[in-house]
Amino acid sequence: MASSPGVQLSAEERRALEVQARSHSGRADAARRARIILMLAEGASYTQIEQRVDCTAMTVAKWKTRFLEARLAGLRGRHRGSKPRVLTPQLEARILNWTRRAPPHGATHWSTRTLARKLGIQHTVVARAWRRAGLQPHRLERYMRSTDPDFETKAAAIIGLYLDPPQHAAVFCVDEKTAIQALDRRDPVLPLSPGRAERHGFEYLRHGTLSLYAALETQSGEVLGKTTPRHTSEAFVGFLGDVVASQPVRKEIHIIVDNLSAHKTDKVQAFLAAHPAVTLHYTPTYSSWLNQVELWFSKVERDVIARGIFTSVTDLARKLRRYIAHYNKTATPFRWAYADPLRRIA
Repeated sequence: MASSPGVQLSAEERRALEVQARSHSGRADAARRARIILMLAEGASYTQIEQRVDCTAMTVAKWKTRFLEARLAGLRGRHRGSKPRVLTPQLEARILNWTRRAPPHGATHWSTRTLARKLGIQHTVVARAWRRAGLQPHRLERYMRSTDPDFETKAAAIIGLYLDPPQHAAVFCVDEKTAIQALDRRDPVLPLSPGRAERHGFEYLRHGTLSLYAALETQSGEVLGKTTPRHTSEAFVGFLGDVVASQPVRKEIHIIVDNLSAHKTDKVQAFLAAHPAVTLHYTPTYSSWLNQVELWFSKVERDVIARGIFTSVTDLARKLRRYIAHYNKTATPFRWAYADPLRRIA
């Protein structure tokens, strides 16, 4: 028996501790505990152990006490860590089944942690199952279903105008962007700088609204635009006259519009009767996304309106016209691609 004040080791204990202290494949913290006990058995002081093992006196005292209480078994860590969980097919199916249910605590969807608590597993296991299945419960996508019984017939006719327009004919996508606000800022705009975005004051001034009519020529991508105080059937008919005037006399013109009531009034029908070369094609109900001019309106919103500062309605109209003129210098047609032609586009 080797002894030291308070610590005595049997030959078997010494051999076990020496093997553990020299091990390069075991846990580093277990080797350090073995060295502490061996040095105590050799009569080393706490200060010497602190310097050679790089620990505190409190650590030395703790493992000395545990060794004296339970010998070698006392040197094992008492916290065994979290129980490992394997994502088995059965567990994965259970996670996915619960994911599709509404949470019982009133939330609209599960998080990895709330579902993990419900199932008594680790949240990382839930995250792994969701990742494998391509599920993201925190995300939401919206859609609009067309109620038009002739949806496919009307949609095919419009797509046909895009892909295979009639020879010697012009195809226009026409719509209006209504109630565009001429907003001014009470406080000066602070320009962007490295590490800081452009900043606008929270308060603004309203200077009125206007509507923007736009006709996108699908083969060239050029846009004919016109601003009006309001969107009315009379204003729409006037803009149709501008579209006709932009083309050679008697040229066949196809115009794609949505189902707005202002597009179907008696004045519109009278205009069509007076211009037999013009044909209106109405998109199916709730399917204005088939109208390519909506893509262009999204560009106007991003480039001009969303962050624009307008001192008056006149200023707003001037900046919209300037944008259209500049856009037409490099205009290109929109190119659509549909990934799965076997799937309904409704």
